[in-house]
Amino acid sequence: METGKLPSDLLEKYIFDRSKKSPVRQREVIVRPNIGEDCSILDIGNELLILSTDPITGACENIGRLLVNINANDIYSSGCVPIGLLVTLLLPNDITEEGLKSISDDLFDEAEKAGLEILGGHTEITDAVVRPVVSATVVGKSVNRKYVKTGGAVLGQDVVMTKYAALEGTAILAGDNEKKLEELLPQEIIEKAKGFSEMLSVKTEGLIGAEYGASSMHDVTEGGILGACYEIAEASGTGIEVYADKIPILPETKRICELFHVDPLRLISSGSMLIACFDGSGLVQRLKNEGINASVIGKITDGGKVIVSCGQRIPLGEPEADMIYKAYL
Repeated sequence: METGKLPSDLLEKYIFDRSKKSPVRQREVIVRPNIGEDCSILDIGNELLILSTDPITGACENIGRLLVNINANDIYSSGCVPIGLLVTLLLPNDITEEGLKSISDDLFDEAEKAGLEILGGHTEITDAVVRPVVSATVVGKSVNRKYVKTGGAVLGQDVVMTKYAALEGTAILAGDNEKKLEELLPQEIIEKAKGFSEMLSVKTEGLIGAEYGASSMHDVTEGGILGACYEIAEASGTGIEVYADKIPILPETKRICELFHVDPLRLISSGSMLIACFDGSGLVQRLKNEGINASVIGKITDGGKVIVSCGQRIPLGEPEADMIYKAYL
């Protein structure tokens, strides 16, 4: 099989169909597995318990920082608040004590910065991996029992995108290939691209979007902006028009993606969130007032899933393997 997320048809066949047929249905569970739905939501009484899990497999540098942010972002995309993380570290036999300390410091520093507690987990040295593989389960809670699903987009809503495309992918490519890039780019561009890892949290836009009345929010991870647009429409049972020419891309991302022969619209993009709501221009202004770049990049429709680019309408297919796995110099 191809590296990356499991294709949607196999997810449906082996995971979601089996989940739907299972005779075990706990009464506390109110949001179950589906395309694009990153969180499970449980009713535990006064508030709702929000759970999600994600690994880091496509990066070598800053994996603790990436792990904290991509997991917390799932909770923020539900309009809820993360509490802490259960972390699994699978480390290769050649890991040094210094290497372990670096991962641990990165993980705890970012968690403390985000106000999250490391709740527990598992750490193991194993010959099953050739480089560190980290994964976490994040635990969060609702505010006044409110939450937002990916699959809540409504016909006629605008699709708002925050920040810029491929922030995470750019930071990974720059950080993991710094020596090679030094021969091709000014150091200033490399440093700025690596610094995109500081913009990976979607906390502010998640809370603002939920307050604004968004019916669907989705943080952008593997598959990039176009993959996340597909998932919102698929989860919501709607169509979508994506205005490719309106998707903001920073110049450093354009330069690095050109060198690595990858499409920035299909490159892993943690740090950006898609929000479906009415009066998208109003939300854009609200976000900009808080210092967050935002743009209306699409519309929820009753038609198919399409990309509108240079006046042409192109079918938007389901996400393929993320471009991070296809990048080469």
